[in-house]
Amino acid sequence: MTELLEHLRGRRDEGRLLLVPYLMGGIPDAAGFHQALGALDDVADAIEVGLPFSDPLMDGPVVASAGERALRNGIGPHAALDLVSGSAPGATPRIVMTYYNPIHRLGDAEFCRRASAAGISGLIVPDLPVEESEELRTAAAGEGLAWIPLVAPTSSPERVEAIAATCTGFMYAVSSLGVTGVRTSLSERAAAVTAACRAATDLPVLVGIGVSTPAHAVEATKTADGVVIGSAVVSALMEEGVPAAVAFLRGVRDALDGAA
Repeated sequence: MTELLEHLRGRRDEGRLLLVPYLMGGIPDAAGFHQALGALDDVADAIEVGLPFSDPLMDGPVVASAGERALRNGIGPHAALDLVSGSAPGATPRIVMTYYNPIHRLGDAEFCRRASAAGISGLIVPDLPVEESEELRTAAAGEGLAWIPLVAPTSSPERVEAIAATCTGFMYAVSSLGVTGVRTSLSERAAAVTAACRAATDLPVLVGIGVSTPAHAVEATKTADGVVIGSAVVSALMEEGVPAAVAFLRGVRDALDGAA
């Protein structure tokens, strides 16, 4: 069992609804990123850090714009990974979300070694299908990194089972088709994809993509163990700064705790 899975499963089994906010590495700037990372330790159960990349296939306008801003400021995927280093002992687990190209350029084993050295606990690679992920999963396991696969609303039961068999962190249930972004309502597909994950595994299941408000988070956790929130957090960071993003997530945390 990976440390990330043990951590999340323990909190879930205590009755806590899980909250994983997403930060773009280097946003709003290097100093602000460090401030946000530290400030979220007491509201988050894990923190997902996106590595800026020039061709972000899954990212909607908010996250893509944040990645472009980081790149213009000289923070590429490997520099962003370095920014995560130096977390205090006992800090909330850090997860990296990256596309496969930056990993491939370094090599699977070297990337995983660097991620582990930076204090990363888990890995999300949205553009690497399960059929092509074995080499990277093996390298990740060798460094103690949890593998966090995504499950689409269109995945068949057989495919969900195949994806679940690779999971060593949590199942990322994608609530809607398309790219990331702030939504006015939670997709009707969220409950169905959560149920498909539940049928395939007893690992924690978190809903992401389009979870944009405390109310969305509460609705999603009627069937899921928690939520991943990205675009709403990144938008607050870029437009209003770290205090606004932290205040937003405290509101989500309070709503989840009230619903638990």
